[in-house]
Amino acid sequence: MRNTVFDLHRPHSRDTSVIFASPHSGRDYAGTVAGQSILNDDQLRSSEDAFVDLLFDRVPEFGAPLITATAPRAFVDLNRDETELDSALIVGVKRNAGNPRVASGLGVIPRVVANAMPIYVGKMQLTEAQSRISNYWRPYHTALQTLMAESSEQFGQAILIDCHSMPTAALGGLRDDRSDVVLGDRFGAGASSHIVDQIEAAFTDAGFRVARNIPFAGAYIVGRYGRPSRNCHAIQVEIDRSLYMDEFSLTPHDGYADTRERLMRVAGKITEIGRTGAVKLAAE
Repeated sequence: MRNTVFDLHRPHSRDTSVIFASPHSGRDYAGTVAGQSILNDDQLRSSEDAFVDLLFDRVPEFGAPLITATAPRAFVDLNRDETELDSALIVGVKRNAGNPRVASGLGVIPRVVANAMPIYVGKMQLTEAQSRISNYWRPYHTALQTLMAESSEQFGQAILIDCHSMPTAALGGLRDDRSDVVLGDRFGAGASSHIVDQIEAAFTDAGFRVARNIPFAGAYIVGRYGRPSRNCHAIQVEIDRSLYMDEFSLTPHDGYADTRERLMRVAGKITEIGRTGAVKLAAE
């Protein structure tokens, strides 16, 4: 399904409880933030999970739906609570004390992109922020919640794979000392360990070096949708951008095709986890 808020790609036959999502790969700048920002498109794209939606675009072949944002993260951040409003950006908002994301300019309506570059001059009206939340944030989450409910009803469980990319600089150290993929389950609060163990094994088997929760443990989406006690599991997947793209030119490099192919092997194994768990639940 195509609209101005998200793309929803459904499989011909949905036979797994797994759902894939990419909330930060939206790149419709002309229709959203570009006309309001002091930054150019390349600067705005520095906060984008570039190409993540394309890296996972074949997952419907494995029986799983894929939902991807169309609006960019610099316009509205779907991985934040709708109440995370920034008083330094939005007129009439009270200071959100104690929230480091908002304080750093990374609320639901971001004030900055990478390297703390300001997106705007001055403040925006509260009505503009509310419009973005009503027209972009809520429809995306309504659709995602519907997908989770469908999985729970059909399979007795739901497994959300929330796909992101991470800048190489966030990992630190030498290439041989850092991970290719970081799985975030909020230290067990977002997903059962036996599911995360299997997801980690799928990445490891495909040749990826995997870490858990450090430096990314999962943000709002994992916290909202991960309810292991209700058989709803959410895992954030962060992929090192240097595996598949040039982070300065924001273009795919020679490793893109190999990374995409390996990720498809991983996706195939993850969707199988969603079938095995459903079979076990049906048999109990």
